[in-house]
Amino acid sequence: MKIVVTVGMPGSGKDEIVGIAKGMGFHAIKMGDLVREEARRRGFALTDPNVGRVANEEREKHGTAVWAKRVVPLVTETKTLIDGCRGDDELALFRHNFGDLTVIGVYASPETRFERLRRRGRSDDNMTMEAFYERDRRELKFGIGNAFALADHMLVNEGTLQEFRASVTKCLKEILE
Repeated sequence: MKIVVTVGMPGSGKDEIVGIAKGMGFHAIKMGDLVREEARRRGFALTDPNVGRVANEEREKHGTAVWAKRVVPLVTETKTLIDGCRGDDELALFRHNFGDLTVIGVYASPETRFERLRRRGRSDDNMTMEAFYERDRRELKFGIGNAFALADHMLVNEGTLQEFRASVTKCLKEILE
């Protein structure tokens, strides 16, 4: 079984990794989709404050690894990419359940990420620079920095899209060897 977990701040390039991994035969599970699905289930508009509130409330109520616990039963394929890990407690839970796995950290500067999020145009990305930094602070409180520090591979996404795609492809091929 090959399990790959991505960790990175919003707008760093994780969606690109998902797309490339799918093209290489990986089943992809986006942890953020579970949070957005829960927000929709509660009748909330998919805004950053609402999605963040749902993520926080569930962590407070069910523990810091709640979203990882909800992902585990969804991992049914021998090649799976779990996108959007937010903390070392989640990584610990994944390691407990799957044993050997590989963590890819993806980095992009705040300025680069802000511009990407503005262009992406997802409803929970429409924000001011102040709201962007507030979102970053929330993500860091989840423990994303700790998970990032535990990455087996680190990809920097500050160049062209083609350069990033090439580095992702190379990294995933190495993992599959």
